[in-house]
Amino acid sequence: MRNSLFRIVLLALALFAIAFVAAPFYSYRALRAAAVAEDVQAMSQLVDFPAVRKSLAGQLDPDTTRTAEPPTIWQDPVGAIRRAWKDVAPQPPKIDRYVTVSGLGDVLRGYPPGEAPPEAKPDGSLMSGAKGLVSGPWPGVAYFGLERVRFAIKRPGEPDKVTLLTFERRSLFIWKLSHVQLPEGER
Repeated sequence: MRNSLFRIVLLALALFAIAFVAAPFYSYRALRAAAVAEDVQAMSQLVDFPAVRKSLAGQLDPDTTRTAEPPTIWQDPVGAIRRAWKDVAPQPPKIDRYVTVSGLGDVLRGYPPGEAPPEAKPDGSLMSGAKGLVSGPWPGVAYFGLERVRFAIKRPGEPDKVTLLTFERRSLFIWKLSHVQLPEGER
């Protein structure tokens, strides 16, 4: 009796450890499936959009990383006049194309937004679901910790271009994408 109870506890611990280690991989695959299915609600549950926007802002447009408001005319009159003479219509941020459903879907596959080859959508059959489960690219693990996991996605055909995706743990088995680091040539 005592020996079988020990085996049950040991099996439960092993299953817990496997589930804990597999949870970030499951979140990555769920995020890819949500991007293919264009499921906005699922993506909002799997991505911390403010954190991803902030991480991309520093890479794509270093001027947008300012957190403080610009000085007023009373604090810096010359700077306020300079800002007034700049373009009236601001340029659309480069970040917006990265945080769309299709943009994140391309980034999750290692491509810049709009440059990825089309991905076949599953038709609902068992074979297409299995094919989507095992199709790549599979992420490499750049870092694995208790609170954070960093996946390295190599672009197919260009192994020197690596996109890093950081998932943070929000609860015991729930992980969210919180940071995207683009390859060197795209920053």
